[in-house]
Amino acid sequence: MWRNIDWKNPVTRWKLLFASLVGCIVVFGGGYGVLSITNSPSFCSSCHEMAPEYTTYTASAHNQISCVQCHIKPGVTNMLTHKVKSMKEVYYHVTGVPKQIVQTEEEAVSNENCLQCHSKNRLVTASGDLKVNHKGHIEKGIPCITCHAGVVHAKVAARGLNTEENRGEWTEKNAQKLIEEKYVRPNMGSCIDCHEKVNKGEKPWKDVAYNVPPNPEELEKKSFAKTEEKTAGNEELKNKKATQEIILEAISAQTNKGNVKVSMACSTCHKEISTPKNHRTATWNVNHGDAAVNQLDQCFSCHQDSKWTKAIPKQDIITLLKLGPKGKKYVPSLTKAKEEARNSAFCNTCHAQRPAKHFTSDQWLTGHAPYAKTADQKAECYVCHDIKKAKDGQKEGKAPTDVYCQNCHRTGFKGGDKN
Repeated sequence: MWRNIDWKNPVTRWKLLFASLVGCIVVFGGGYGVLSITNSPSFCSSCHEMAPEYTTYTASAHNQISCVQCHIKPGVTNMLTHKVKSMKEVYYHVTGVPKQIVQTEEEAVSNENCLQCHSKNRLVTASGDLKVNHKGHIEKGIPCITCHAGVVHAKVAARGLNTEENRGEWTEKNAQKLIEEKYVRPNMGSCIDCHEKVNKGEKPWKDVAYNVPPNPEELEKKSFAKTEEKTAGNEELKNKKATQEIILEAISAQTNKGNVKVSMACSTCHKEISTPKNHRTATWNVNHGDAAVNQLDQCFSCHQDSKWTKAIPKQDIITLLKLGPKGKKYVPSLTKAKEEARNSAFCNTCHAQRPAKHFTSDQWLTGHAPYAKTADQKAECYVCHDIKKAKDGQKEGKAPTDVYCQNCHRTGFKGGDKN
């Protein structure tokens, strides 16, 4: 057929050119249409497993830009390469959705993406309080997500809220209860942890895994390897101790023998927030109890664990949804203050230490009865000690020590059932 065509005829060549042009329009136009559709947030939301990510996105300050502006590096080549790699997501969707969607290290949001909209020449935040040399951080190679990992998705992966069994709870109605502003804003614990490592000569951001949520499959393997309760307990104690040491470094005027590379003093990063006046008295360490009882909500505006530690605790989505309305007025409570003294990692920095009146172990063992006669005296004991050991399979007691009353008082003691 092709041999019988008169290619020298101008009309024939014009027909061929027109057909080629139409073909190109169809191919490239269709390809562009496919790219446009797959780049839209609504396309991402069409897969039910993306409900947590899409819900947090629509409630975030970034809801006016498309997902790909953050998750794909600028450039046509990067766009096409990502589309090819994304075919595995289609495979997962058809054959079996992963239990949890977690951004991999190779897919981490890059500074290049952020700088499409944001300027690095920024020193003071919009609130006017924080002083952060963004340019200095970026030029050191520190990824923006080291501090801003929760700005869109509120760290739902690290909090364990985007697992398979939780996806049905991610509705517009539930969004505000589940997102929580403290997980959207930069976490002071991230600053403290990174600064501490820098002062030790490390550059933690060089490891991409430092900036993205841990892979749940890897965590399961590590957890499976720790079969002995003793080993797990030692690891938990080690992590808790490390957190306390970081907190102590952060709140003290630490000088580290003059070799500090990055100061952790409040005034280094904050313009307006300063140490309260009542904290500056010589007796504050021993007399802050009354203030804690009367103003506990104010204490935890700064001293909540989620601010001071980089690690994000796993949460239960049903418990979060059952919580009462935020902003509920705090009613002074001695019981509540004592509970926080034993539960808060910040308070535990001091409250977990052995009191001076305990003398030596052998003397205290036989001589502590006079110090535990009244209900108030017992309440002081319960800050550190539980009455009985938690049963197998149950959560551990709230106390920071594994020494409990029924170690010795196996048949009970007067007033022992009141806690």
